[in-house]
Amino acid sequence: MSERHALTRRIRRWLVFFIVCLVLSGITAFPLVTELRWGEELLRSTPVPEHLPGLMEWITRVREGLATIERDTPFMLYGTDWLAFAHLVIAVAFYGPYRDPVRNIWVIEFGMIACAGIIPLALICGPIRGIPFWWSVIDMSFGVFGVIPLLIVRRMIKRLEGLEQAVAPAAPVPAGA
Repeated sequence: MSERHALTRRIRRWLVFFIVCLVLSGITAFPLVTELRWGEELLRSTPVPEHLPGLMEWITRVREGLATIERDTPFMLYGTDWLAFAHLVIAVAFYGPYRDPVRNIWVIEFGMIACAGIIPLALICGPIRGIPFWWSVIDMSFGVFGVIPLLIVRRMIKRLEGLEQAVAPAAPVPAGA
């Protein structure tokens, strides 16, 4: 197997991993009320409430808030449906680099910019919305951990680009030049 082929396979594996993570993030944003109810029940059956009471209070507060919204103003949850949809659409965009990594490296760079943008969003909007700082740190970690596979993929694409340029025939020099 050629180095170019092996590199393309590795790029594609990383992209599949990243796409799967985006899709999972998206589909789990649809049933938030149910997920929080299950999560709270699960946490209550562990030592978490005793050791991390602040986390339990926050999970309960968020679950109660979402339950109230679902009961009184369910149309508000339509915003999280759009959040879920956005994750799915962004995941589809990464099919471009899967097909042709060198030509579509811009999608990888776009993803890296989006990951970086999570940090100021969490730092600005978190306090405005009354989100505990430690939860904002968890949110920011999605950008930090999300950029890692993209950095790896970008580096591999640059290597692939170099391999492809080395194989490409040299352009003929025009007469009289």
